[in-house]
Amino acid sequence: MNAMANPLSMFEVKGQTALITGASGAFGMVAARILAGAGCNLVLAAGNQEALDAIAEECRGMGAEVTAVNTRPSDEAACEGMVQEAVKAFGQLDILVVASGMNKVALINDMAPETFNAVMDANVNQSWLLARAAAGQMKAQGKGGKIVLVSSARGLLGHPAGYTAYCASKAATDGMVKALGCELGPTGITVNAIAPTVFRSPLTAWMFEDTEEAKKVRDGFLSRVPVGRLGEPEDLAGPLLFLASKASDFYTGHILYADGGYTAG
Repeated sequence: MNAMANPLSMFEVKGQTALITGASGAFGMVAARILAGAGCNLVLAAGNQEALDAIAEECRGMGAEVTAVNTRPSDEAACEGMVQEAVKAFGQLDILVVASGMNKVALINDMAPETFNAVMDANVNQSWLLARAAAGQMKAQGKGGKIVLVSSARGLLGHPAGYTAYCASKAATDGMVKALGCELGPTGITVNAIAPTVFRSPLTAWMFEDTEEAKKVRDGFLSRVPVGRLGEPEDLAGPLLFLASKASDFYTGHILYADGGYTAG
């Protein structure tokens, strides 16, 4: 089909298989809803069984075929297992979205080394293991594929309130995306990252409230956001669908900031 005659065909992912890790978290749930709505078959992985079951049922209600896997990407075997669950359920893996991760906030002299290492493991090592497992399967299929990691504006910008582990982990994620983009480009596998700033979720809901504390924090933050508002889950739909579809075939190694212009200034 001629993309110039039918540009929307470039964003078609119906019938493709997507593995989403951290599917019970804020970004993972957004990704699951977006790709379910776009017609993907889904393998949803998360450690929280109750929340995983809830998002799986929601996506089934949207018409998606869903396999739920109650596990975290804690080691090589777990990551390989998730990929094989996708192959077992749907015969292939086309899209990987790594939405799993963690943050622990503490000033450097108050943070235990094991806490720093835990953040790096969850955000960097596990992303690498998942990308490794998915890339192996995608290369074996011989049709290319899409790997989408989750970074943050904090991969580019520092923060004074105890974010040394998180900022370092997201900067490492950005470097991984660029290196894998170079490495896997010849195979037709693209590797990119979405880097949000604050968007509405259970963890950030307090910032959207009409309280004095929330208003003070929100106003200070919005003074650096050119579009003048906090993010909504819908703001992530377009970037994710772009990176998961043929529309981004010529884009790899990129960090796409979904931040209302926060990192532009």
